[in-house]
Formats: sequence, structure tokens, C-alpha cells
Amino acid sequence: MLHVVRHGRTEANAAGLLLGLLDPDLDALGIRQATAVAAAIGPVDRVVSSPLLRAVRTAEAFGLDVKTDDRWLELDYGDLDGTSVFDVPSSTWVQWRADLDWAPPGGESHAALGERVRSACEDLLAEAAGSEVVVVTHVSPIKAALAWALGVGDEIAWRCFVAPASVLRIAVGPGGPTVQSFNDVAHLGAL
Repeated sequence: MLHVVRHGRTEANAAGLLLGLLDPDLDALGIRQATAVAAAIGPVDRVVSSPLLRAVRTAEAFGLDVKTDDRWLELDYGDLDGTSVFDVPSSTWVQWRADLDWAPPGGESHAALGERVRSACEDLLAEAAGSEVVVVTHVSPIKAALAWALGVGDEIAWRCFVAPASVLRIAVGPGGPTVQSFNDVAHLGAL
């Protein structure tokens, strides 16, 4: 099973900022969320993480050595990194949603992110068929992993919501990947 986990909350997430390659730590709630998601998933065989601090701190809650992989980094928002989602001009949102190859100035396109995430997923496919693998990452890579598992295009990124410390579960069988759950936050009920 491949468990793709979004990191716990940061102050920037709580404030509604686009958070790409900026590297804040988890806030107090994010630390509790990391503990809760690790407990909910239970024992695992391997933990892979984006190298950003918020993801690594969440991954450490699983109690195993954490291997980082740059392919699981969040989308590079370039000049928009750290901007409130409400301060992004509506014309920018329209252009961004209409063109998977569009990227913010100095940033990365959804198409480029999708390519790197699909590569990372393919590299874990055989291992996840016979063991419990956790990847701790960010919103955009989770959406790309969902697209990979469903065999659809990256345009679904605009039609999905991914909560902090949520889990995407992808089973791997003879027919390939199968989505078992998406945006699972049942483990966060008491928080």
C-alpha cells in the first residue's frame, strides 16, 4: 500500500498563503496532526518525504529513518510564493487553470510537477505492492499522485481539495494502482 500524506499545518497554511518552496516548520496543531496521522496509519516499512521541513517533521512522526526525495517537493510558486490566495489576480487564476504548461514567473507548471511526481510514483510501485510505504508531501504532488493512480490528466488538480495531515491510499495489485481513499482525515476528529 502506498500512503501519500500531506504534512501537518503551518502558520502559513492557516493564513491562506500559497506555500511552495518556502520552508516553515509545523505549528502546534501541525505537530499534533503529524502524530495523529502516523498513529492512524500504524506500522510502516518505509517513509519517504519531501525535503521541506514541514514534510520531514511530519514524516519523523512515523518513527523510522526518513529518506527525502526532491520529486515530492511542493509546486514552485515562484514570485507568488508566500502570497495570499486572495491577492492573486483573478486573471492569473483563469490563465493558470486553462493551461497546464503555464507557470507563475520564476515558478513551475502543473505539467512539470506531474511528470516528476509520476516518476516518483512509478519508482515506488513495486515496493508498495508488497509493503507499507508512506510518502509525506504537499497539496500539488498529492493531486498529481491521485491523477497518476486514476490514469487521468493533471487538470484534476483544480477540482480536488487536500486537507493538512490527510491521507491518499493507493493499493497496488496485478492491474496496477487503485485509489482506496482520498483526503481521509478521520484520524483528526479529536483535534
